[in-house]
Amino acid sequence: MDKLLQSDKGPIGVFDSGYGGLTILSEFLKDFPEYDFIYLGDNARTPYGTRSFEMVYQYTRQAVMHLFERGCQLVILACNTASAKALRTIQQKDLLSFDSSRRVLGVVRPSVEKIGDVSRNGHVGVVGTSGTVVSLSYPLEVQKLFPGTIVHQQACPMWVPLVENDERNTPGADYFVERDLKRLFEQDVEIDTLILGCTHYPLLLPVIERFIPRHVKVVSQGPIVSGSLRNYLHRHPEMDGRCTRNGTCEFLTTEDPSKFNEASAVFLDQPVASRRIEL
Repeated sequence: MDKLLQSDKGPIGVFDSGYGGLTILSEFLKDFPEYDFIYLGDNARTPYGTRSFEMVYQYTRQAVMHLFERGCQLVILACNTASAKALRTIQQKDLLSFDSSRRVLGVVRPSVEKIGDVSRNGHVGVVGTSGTVVSLSYPLEVQKLFPGTIVHQQACPMWVPLVENDERNTPGADYFVERDLKRLFEQDVEIDTLILGCTHYPLLLPVIERFIPRHVKVVSQGPIVSGSLRNYLHRHPEMDGRCTRNGTCEFLTTEDPSKFNEASAVFLDQPVASRRIEL
């Protein structure tokens, strides 16, 4: 790695294992147009959902350190798997040894906090990648904040490929979404709140809404995480002051930039000119 930048100000870093984090970034760009952002997608090593805890931690740590190199004082893990498998270790270990004034935040806790405003009966469903489901991050976080809440999970391994291959409006999408949601609600027919525990899944929302009971409320992460970031910066003016404001957004990928630029059109309403980096 290059020598770390010695700067006390910089853009907000947004990291995902692939493209899904762009659904979070798109909300940031709408809500914080004056701020600078760097998005880093580890597209060459995606998916993270089937990888071990150790590999997800190592990959995520490399990405965070790269964003720190580029001056980021605050990094958002816009990836449920990275948030579930790597965030705590990075916060409790790596920041202390590197720079305790910098911060790394995830997407699991803000999503869980929202169910207190949404669920009426305390029965919650979570759909996510296999890695997120196996980590038990959502059930554990829910029990911390809302003890006694009943949580059921369902891994949906085909949903991310459906989104990334732009197969959202096909019979195949209908089949897999209906199948997986049926499996979830068979576990608990009283579920009244559904957490989309993967940043790709909001792009399947029209399909999801066709196959859930009408009374079920869906918790989609983009607006929630953006609102959480606003609250965080308001509560931590010292960090807010370290975020630069030139209205810029840089895109980095570990894959071929042309491939990233083309695929990003599915997630963002703007053209993207990315650059390839190595971690």
